[in-house]
Amino acid sequence: MLTMHTYDYAIVRVVPRVERGEFVNVGVIVSCDATDSLEARIELDPERVLALDPGADIGAIRAALGAIDAVCAGSEGAGALAKLSPRERFHWLVAPRSAVIQTSPVHTGRSKTPGSVLGHLFETMVGAPRRALPEGEN
Repeated sequence: MLTMHTYDYAIVRVVPRVERGEFVNVGVIVSCDATDSLEARIELDPERVLALDPGADIGAIRAALGAIDAVCAGSEGAGALAKLSPRERFHWLVAPRSAVIQTSPVHTGRSKTPGSVLGHLFETMVGAPRRALPEGEN
């Protein structure tokens, strides 16, 4: 029998004009204490961001999003954060901030296979909405 594991996750958002509060979901961060894991999947769609702010600095946004991967991996590029535990890094990443890169509130879930959660959450919460076809079209 597989054990159910509790995990926490947050959606990564790009808010190109913070004062307007409009955002594009670009990724997911998942932390599971039972497996001592922290992982993220991020994919930036520049066209969606530029639709909200044609002057958005896509290069700076990419760099900031890349830092999330470095912190999750605990790599040297994360600086002093790399020395923290995965759980501490998760809490640092999801701390509320008023910046171009933000996260949603933290949500909790349970799974028998927490390693499979990231892909499912990404597709559900971040994947571009698909246009509904008129009846009779495939």
